[in-house]
Amino acid sequence: MQFRISPHSAVSPPADALERLWQQLGPSRDELTFALAGPEIRADTGEDEPVSMTRDERSEIGRRVILAVLGEVCEEAPELQADWFAVSAEE
Repeated sequence: MQFRISPHSAVSPPADALERLWQQLGPSRDELTFALAGPEIRADTGEDEPVSMTRDERSEIGRRVILAVLGEVCEEAPELQADWFAVSAEE
């Protein structure tokens, strides 16, 4: 599944927050792939969850995986805060 990581609209992250995050994420981490694409980072979880799940269930699982990785990255990099970022599924 494809996801977007973007600045969270409820907080005011620094203007370069995505670039900082990108420097820490790189093109891949924990079987996820990332690509910096303008005002967002695109994330791909690779294979989809089983088709017996609804799209919403699969999307939520992927979103939680990406949020967990963002949390780890932000813990390792004190110049980042996880609440600066929002993760949403690509439609």
